[in-house]
Amino acid sequence: MVSTTSPVQSQVPRPSASVIIVNSRNEVLLVHRNPEARHFGGVHVFPGGNVDRKQDTSFAMTAIRETFEESGLLLASPISNTSAILTDAVLDEARHNIHSQQFSFQTFLSSYNMTPDVDSLLPFTQWITPVNTLRRFHTHFFVAFLPAASSSGFSSGAKQDRIPKHGTSHLHFNIHHDWLIVVDGGQEVISARFLHPADALNEFREGKITLMPPQAYLLYTLSEILQSRLNTSAQRDRVETLSRGLFGRMVLNPLRLGSPDGDGRYILTYEGDETRGGSKGRRHRVVVKAGKGGIMSEVTVERNFDVFTEIEPQAFNLASKL
Repeated sequence: MVSTTSPVQSQVPRPSASVIIVNSRNEVLLVHRNPEARHFGGVHVFPGGNVDRKQDTSFAMTAIRETFEESGLLLASPISNTSAILTDAVLDEARHNIHSQQFSFQTFLSSYNMTPDVDSLLPFTQWITPVNTLRRFHTHFFVAFLPAASSSGFSSGAKQDRIPKHGTSHLHFNIHHDWLIVVDGGQEVISARFLHPADALNEFREGKITLMPPQAYLLYTLSEILQSRLNTSAQRDRVETLSRGLFGRMVLNPLRLGSPDGDGRYILTYEGDETRGGSKGRRHRVVVKAGKGGIMSEVTVERNFDVFTEIEPQAFNLASKL
């Protein structure tokens, strides 16, 4: 029998990891992908990338390494009081050398007596790219708080640099402004900045930035908890409660429901929706509108249950506790 499954349908999702980094002002780190990138060009995402089995011992390690490579923010702690101080020049040179594969991320950490803060990363759902997508990923999302996670690089405002895959990187950092003037040269990511979840969602609605459904969904979730402009222990406790509970273990496989409406909007459902094993009337979905290249111009989250107390576990393929 001849198989009718297309290469796109049969593609196995690539394992990847991403981390939502929250600073003391309840702002999260977003990186801006190069608009010229072949996939997801111009989109704002949380730092992250594919697992490198030669370097990464865990998904958390992937997220920490990719965050450093993409933004220059290093989530690591000194092993002893004698560890060397990591200046911007040292960090930037290390990024260049790691990108050019002159040495590994772990070699860099070891040479400066640093250890990655893997324990500070809290699981915060997993997402699998829908079938019939050219490039598919199984992404493990985490959330981490600064300064609970030790960091070198920057922890507020905006940072702009050329990702140093080729040649010397150029760094411009101003902690007093959120907006950046983008320059040429970024290979994957052209800028990074901290932005409050509510502000990020507002900028998306206003067309100033672009988000994909996983990022919009997770920003929406955090915006309901991190409502103030100063991070508190109570807020961190609530996020940790989500992480340690069923929410942190949710594995989400978006499925398209029905046909687009007259304006091109369509529905993506998630596990727990009434059409996906949830109780009657249960909504766990997004309404989206895609533009050129499948990039979303609208994402509206529809979730009518409490993620702390009302997740129906029978409707989910929950990940094992970490």
